[in-house]
Amino acid sequence: MPRYDFRCRSCGDTFEISRPMAESSAPATCPAGHSDTVKLLSTVAVGGASRNAAPSGGGGGCCGGGCCG
Repeated sequence: MPRYDFRCRSCGDTFEISRPMAESSAPATCPAGHSDTVKLLSTVAVGGASRNAAPSGGGGGCCGGGCCG
């Protein structure tokens, strides 16, 4: 089940709620009982190494190879 981050505008607390995607935009109450909350934009970071990574600097790619401009 997806988790959504919220921030309470009253006390400033940031908290997380697990709920179905169909309820992602439903209002949330903070743990202190305040109802003035806002859903935060969540980002997902995917880590790992690529075995076929392109070399950095100087060549290839649109903005690195000189095709722009």
